[in-house]
Amino acid sequence: MSNEQNNSKFIYTYVHHVDEYDLCRMEMRSFFNLDSQSNYIISPIKIDPSRSPFMQDRLEVLFEDNSIENIKTLVKDLKVKEATYKVVCLNSMDIGDEKKIHLPERRMIEREVGLCIDGEPELNEPEVVFGLILIDGIWYFGKHMKSESIWHNHLHKPHSYSTALSTRVARTVANIAVPQPQNIRAIDPCCGIGTVVIEALSMGINIEGRDINYNVCQGSRKNISYFGLTGNITLGPISEVKEHYDVAIIDLPYNLFTHISTEDQFNILQHARRIADKVVVVTIETIDDLIEDAGFVISDRCVAKKQSFLRQILLCE
Repeated sequence: MSNEQNNSKFIYTYVHHVDEYDLCRMEMRSFFNLDSQSNYIISPIKIDPSRSPFMQDRLEVLFEDNSIENIKTLVKDLKVKEATYKVVCLNSMDIGDEKKIHLPERRMIEREVGLCIDGEPELNEPEVVFGLILIDGIWYFGKHMKSESIWHNHLHKPHSYSTALSTRVARTVANIAVPQPQNIRAIDPCCGIGTVVIEALSMGINIEGRDINYNVCQGSRKNISYFGLTGNITLGPISEVKEHYDVAIIDLPYNLFTHISTEDQFNILQHARRIADKVVVVTIETIDDLIEDAGFVISDRCVAKKQSFLRQILLCE
């Protein structure tokens, strides 16, 4: 079932470190088929905001108007039924060109709009949360969902090593690879200790992992189990994969002791071309020529920064 809803409008707000700008925009393009230069995006596509490390809020728009007084009139038609509710104003930071609304004014707006709704307000544990946001002179009112930093729970794994992707980057890479999980099969054939697999499984993505190192596979399985997730990790090289997948995620192996050869990289990419329709490659080196020689076209890309350490994220089809 598609997440696109013709008559729906969703507003997503974003917060990220300056170094994550490119990574955040690549994830946006994957989810919404466009990106935004600002810290919000408006789209008909419905995404759980907790999937993204960068999304802060999602507002499913019910009413919009350039006058807060008209919004107050419109919300009188809401049927909250037996549910308790509260209203939150999302302009707690600058949104695009719209300056932050300070707390006392936000509280006043929340109270005034909330009192116009026919129902029982509950500020601490409401059953329904409504949001209100001012963007470019237009007030939007609707159902609010706050993002939960689920990836944060995965920071401390029983088994880890220093060159693994951060949980934030791993989660974003999984989103870039599989923006809509329905009926998609994914594989991470060089999964290491399972950082990407864990993030993907936690978002309901059908993914399996694989690695050539027995001890690493064991560590990956223990990490997956530790977080209460279920997923298959197989021991063996990508060359032994017989099944076909919709997408593969490949963080090309490297560490301080065994530098993977160009020939080995090309071999992995060739097999990736064989087993998957689409591949997301994570690399610390520029390998555009190898990717093209393997039969891929790079359809999107970004650089993920961590201080002076750079990784290229390449969407190949």
